[in-house]
Order: sequence, then structure tokens, then C-alpha cells
Amino acid sequence: MDERLQQYNNKMQKSYDNLLGEFGSIRAGRANPHVLDKLKVDYYGTPTGLQQVANISVPEPRMILIQPWEANMVREIEKAILTSDLGINPTNDGKVIRLVFPELTEERRKELAKDVKKKGENAKVAVRNIRRDANDALKKMGKSNDISEDEIKQLEEQVQKLTDKYIANVDKAVEEKSKEILTV
Repeated sequence: MDERLQQYNNKMQKSYDNLLGEFGSIRAGRANPHVLDKLKVDYYGTPTGLQQVANISVPEPRMILIQPWEANMVREIEKAILTSDLGINPTNDGKVIRLVFPELTEERRKELAKDVKKKGENAKVAVRNIRRDANDALKKMGKSNDISEDEIKQLEEQVQKLTDKYIANVDKAVEEKSKEILTV
């Protein structure tokens, strides 16, 4: 790949990675420890990621077990979960916190699938905007006579191939996540 296009490839990759990150935080009826990735707990006055203060495991398909390394963190973790947008009530026995994921209703599954499609569309728009930026930069290079018209055409074709690749990746990710959500 042309080094002049590498920055645009990196930007498209970041858009795609961001989409996958968003998909990881969508609850699909099964326990997925990634729904806790963005959760911060107050650890001695410092907002700290949940993974740094507790062991997180999935002992059953619809349960997450959070085992804090310090017993006094149970309350802080519970508070963080209750104030988050997870929509799950934690239960604790003083030592561990359990998050039980209820089975999703058909209506909720369809809602989540729509949300996944919307996020996919947003990612595709981001990739197309990066393509536009790349093509604008190439046109500016052409106007300043840094490269020939043939080179510009070749680079524009490479940008289009990159765009097509990332759009296909986004479509595949959306399809997989929708299938996962709609599977009972």
C-alpha cells in the first residue's frame, strides 16, 4: 500500500475497531464480560476500571461473577453497576457480586438488532468520510503538481478498494452481531 494512503487506512481501521467495541458492550441475553469494560469504580478516590480492582468471570452462560480483590470494594463496585446504564441489579453476598442477565424478549431483540444496524450505518458513514478526505487530499496534491493525473487515478482506486474492504467488514460484523442477538 502507498504510504500516502496509510493514514487513511489507519483511520478506517479505527472506525471499524470502534464499531466492534460498541458491539461488545451490547447485551445479547448472554453474559459478556465486555459490557463492564467502560465501568469505572471509585478506588481510593481514583476512577479505576473494574478489571483492575476485581476478577471477572462467567461461570454460567447468563451470569457474570465479579470477585473484588479487596472486600471493601464490593459496595463501590455495586454502586458503579447500579448507576451505569446496564439495567441489571447486582446481588452480593459480601464477598462476590453476581450479575444475572435475564432472557431478552423478542421485542427487545429486534430493538437491539435495529441499534446494531444503526451503529453499522454510522461506521460506514465514517469510512466514507475518510474516503472523501483522502480523495480531497489527492486532488490538492494534483493541483500543486506534486503527482501526475495517472498517479492520482491509481491512488483514488486504492482508496476505493480500502473503502470497499472496510464497508464489507462492517456489513459482516453487523450481520454476525444481529444473528447473535436474534438467536434465542
